[in-house]
Amino acid sequence: MNISHMEPMLPEAAVESLEEPAFTLTAEANQLAGRIHPILQESVGDLVRSMNCYYSNLIEGHNTHPRDIDRALAEEFSDDAKKRSLQREAVAHIHVQRLIDHGNDPAVWPATTAYARWIHREFCERLPEDMLWIDNPDSGERLRLLPGRLRQADVMIGRHVAPPPDELPKFLARFDKAYASPPLSRLRQLQAAGATHHRFLWIHPFLDGNGRVTRLMSHALLKRLGIGTSLWSVARGLARQQDRYKALLMAADGPREGDRDGRGNLSQRALIEFCRFFLETAIDQVRFMRDLLDPAQLLLRMEIHIEEEVRAKRLPKGSFSVLREAVVAGEVERGNVANLTGQGDRAARMVTSALVERQMLVAKTHRAPLRLAFPANATERWLPLLYPADVAEAGDV
Repeated sequence: MNISHMEPMLPEAAVESLEEPAFTLTAEANQLAGRIHPILQESVGDLVRSMNCYYSNLIEGHNTHPRDIDRALAEEFSDDAKKRSLQREAVAHIHVQRLIDHGNDPAVWPATTAYARWIHREFCERLPEDMLWIDNPDSGERLRLLPGRLRQADVMIGRHVAPPPDELPKFLARFDKAYASPPLSRLRQLQAAGATHHRFLWIHPFLDGNGRVTRLMSHALLKRLGIGTSLWSVARGLARQQDRYKALLMAADGPREGDRDGRGNLSQRALIEFCRFFLETAIDQVRFMRDLLDPAQLLLRMEIHIEEEVRAKRLPKGSFSVLREAVVAGEVERGNVANLTGQGDRAARMVTSALVERQMLVAKTHRAPLRLAFPANATERWLPLLYPADVAEAGDV
């Protein structure tokens, strides 16, 4: 297979048409980050990583409920072998995204082979053994997935035949060169974020896990461009438009359609359409989280829920006052709980204990300040529509 089969690498004919969504995404992502208290952002980041994992799993056909993800993070694993494996897969995904969000990822540019291999290795090394074996549909042979290693078998994804194993290095070298920063400017990198996403999937360098690696790579790329944060995830938007997402990916696999469809082997028009879809999906997710995290509306939803819990005697009086402080100030000093509730020290300790037990407040140590958390059983009330309606109706969030 000739390397020219992967061209064009960039949406050259659409620089101007992709400028508006690129600028819109930049402005609105910066606005979102600026309206949330920095400490509260850490708590939202924990939630978004779990959410991102849920939706990325969903795209892969792995339905791991948010409550099961919460339990796995608390090292409470199911007795059911299949569910337990899915839980461990979720923990592995969240581990990698946490490294990215906290800046503990490699210094190399995210849109590179080296970075992708790091993601694949970090993720796969934490998978259970049963998830590391892949059935070859052609030969029936069972192949073991090697963390961070390029595949040694031919693969076909839908109608697309990916480059053969011995030619992967040259295609990956072209990928690294095409999306390097520099020479691409920040704006051009953003405009080409969808192209990066598609072309890596087109190469399909790993035996399995390419979709997850690509979505995490896109998350890291947006973060390195100063646009992505731990407050939102494009994966939610891709999963909620899964049919369109996969259809546009497949269309971008297609050959050029006439002389007006670019100069490369693949369709320039389809690549541009996917790039636009990717940016518009990111904008939609930033706006969704902006509205969801509006402090006044968040506090109103929390107040209604907590007052219901107090009336049902599942939480003590004064609980909302403490949670409100965590939203507004980012954290709550333990010694200030009595003042916030207007109660004595004994009652204040009961409030603190109840909120910690319900995992609505967390702390790094027994004496450290308390910060807000988003347990699965409260998330749907505080942040509605974060997960699909059928998940909430089933009692999983």
